[in-house]
Amino acid sequence: MNILVLNAGSATLKFQVVVTDADRIAGDRDEKLLRGQIERIGGESVITVRSSDGSTRKRTATLRDMRAAVEWLVSHATSPESGTGLTSRADIHAVGHRVVHGGEQFRSSVLVDDTVLQGIEENVELAPLHNPHNLRGIEATRKALGTGVPQVAVFDTAFHQTLPEHAYLYAIPYPLYRRHKIRRYGFHGTSHRSIAYRYRTITGRERADVRIITLHLGNGCSACAIRGGVSIDTSMGFTPLEGLVMGTRAGDIDAALLDYIAAKEGLSLSQVEAMLNSQSGLLGISGLTNDMRDLLAEANELQDRRARLAIEIFCYRARKYIGAYLASLGGADAVVFAGGVGENSAEIRSRICTGLEWAGLRVDDAANTALVGGNEGRFSTAESTLEAWVVPTDEELLIARDTYRVVSGVPLPV
Repeated sequence: MNILVLNAGSATLKFQVVVTDADRIAGDRDEKLLRGQIERIGGESVITVRSSDGSTRKRTATLRDMRAAVEWLVSHATSPESGTGLTSRADIHAVGHRVVHGGEQFRSSVLVDDTVLQGIEENVELAPLHNPHNLRGIEATRKALGTGVPQVAVFDTAFHQTLPEHAYLYAIPYPLYRRHKIRRYGFHGTSHRSIAYRYRTITGRERADVRIITLHLGNGCSACAIRGGVSIDTSMGFTPLEGLVMGTRAGDIDAALLDYIAAKEGLSLSQVEAMLNSQSGLLGISGLTNDMRDLLAEANELQDRRARLAIEIFCYRARKYIGAYLASLGGADAVVFAGGVGENSAEIRSRICTGLEWAGLRVDDAANTALVGGNEGRFSTAESTLEAWVVPTDEELLIARDTYRVVSGVPLPV
């Protein structure tokens, strides 16, 4: 089955074309025919396309909206130039969409129909920066491919619907949860689920026997405690702002700070929230950048004090969450790193793991240094009782597999 995977943002569209079916899934033999992204939708858009042969091409096109972007993508994917082998729109058998928020309504991936669209729209107030754009991606695909091509919604929040009540509820008046569904939802669920599946595949461990802590570290960061293949706790909460220090997000703070900052700085609460989301984290502490690569260069080469401080706080917060989740799980088999920073920065991984010797984790420096650029493997020493791994996340592949399963009627894994 040829599946188009879409992740629609406000002015971006990330995409992949994946070939998958039951046999390919069973043997991890899925094929990625095309992937890339369209940026700056609404004007002169920048398009990056990576073909299956590894070649990358960039171009520009005037794409006024999401519908135009999807039209361009479908036309390109079915052209001889793309190298996909698809010759017409009929060769696209299904479309899988990343949808950020499914609320409490969606506990797994579902076939998109009018009822599902209404459910996604009802959750817009929980994810106003994401769900509207996800909906536009679905509507644009309907226009481009017609209503006969099945579409599947894969929710970032669905994986965390297994959190127990004591983990997802906040200690605020309970009627607020009943009336407004204020609770921890968690995000990056598709990534954490992908990491956990791949870890089991590599190690050959049975789902029921696995206890791991997964760290998705990129510009957005989250931690997840996974037991028996399901999420039992996660660091992001009602919104993606809570938890770890991130590129531009503050992570955990005292809630009273919002009113205090607003009063001291003459800001509205919405302006303070925007500051905590887009001007804080690594960027806010360093005053330089939210890019970890640049911060490491500033700290190591130029001895910039605030760059060093930003890195130290980032790593400390991650290590603290690992400790908390070791307690939640009653011990773990491994800490698994993924995301742009988690997959490519041996120094950050080492800094986070340093101080976890008490838990049985010791880093093999040579193995750690070798694990960059998409490589996967273990970087803890042979005698470590708590292992450390790098397992690159593959959210798009998981979305493609879920899309195949939903369309084919194959039961989804828990």
